[in-house]
Amino acid sequence: MDSATQYATYPSLRDKVVLVTGGASGIGEWMVRAFAQQGARVAYVDIQDDAAAALCASLKAAGNEPLYQHCDLTDIPALQATVQRVLADFGTVDVLINNAANDMRHTLAEVTPESWDASIAVNLRHQLFMAQAVVPAMQRAGCGVILNMSSISWMIPNTGMPMYVTAKSAIIGMTRTLAHQLGKDGIRVNSILPGAILTERQKRLWMTPQYEVEVLGAQSIKRHIMPEEVARLALFLASDDSAAITGQSHIIDGGWM
Repeated sequence: MDSATQYATYPSLRDKVVLVTGGASGIGEWMVRAFAQQGARVAYVDIQDDAAAALCASLKAAGNEPLYQHCDLTDIPALQATVQRVLADFGTVDVLINNAANDMRHTLAEVTPESWDASIAVNLRHQLFMAQAVVPAMQRAGCGVILNMSSISWMIPNTGMPMYVTAKSAIIGMTRTLAHQLGKDGIRVNSILPGAILTERQKRLWMTPQYEVEVLGAQSIKRHIMPEEVARLALFLASDDSAAITGQSHIIDGGWM
């Protein structure tokens, strides 16, 4: 895309407290960058300390350093304690982005009870408990935004990772029920469904020449979709510009679906 393109600024995001899970790399990293550039106060959690340190240094040089907290989101007590530290530092959480996930490929035959539990823990369970942890502060404020990262994988449907696909489809149901439950408190809940986003992980692990042909053949837009484009969708959904949008699934896949 043209590097000279000018993108939207959202005044309503300035000074908002934004908490991003899995924010050290991939789509999450671009979420952290995008919200920091909007003047938001950003905190993020991850287990990739080296990548997180590099991201913090990069944004500090630009004058908007985020707060990084190491947290294994599959450890629910640690998750809850981390949210409390963020609340203690910032006073509230205005926007939660449930981004962290692991899209490791696997076959049906490889699934065991143990691998099932591990996949659900890293791809689904923490999203509900993160929401549970931040909602009281949002209720006190009378407003808030929760963005849950799903995927088009369950819509295609993808046949190479059944546990991941199951978790990502469940996120849609969780989004809708939370939107209806929390709307009376001024809290909006939406989900984002990316397609084949060209993150560094995708390039390293999955984007073979054969897969690239499959992706571009399926998409209406015949180019790769970049992680910063997903972040720009999140900016809109977190801002007051989308104040009437809740309980919805927002696909960003270059027209695959």
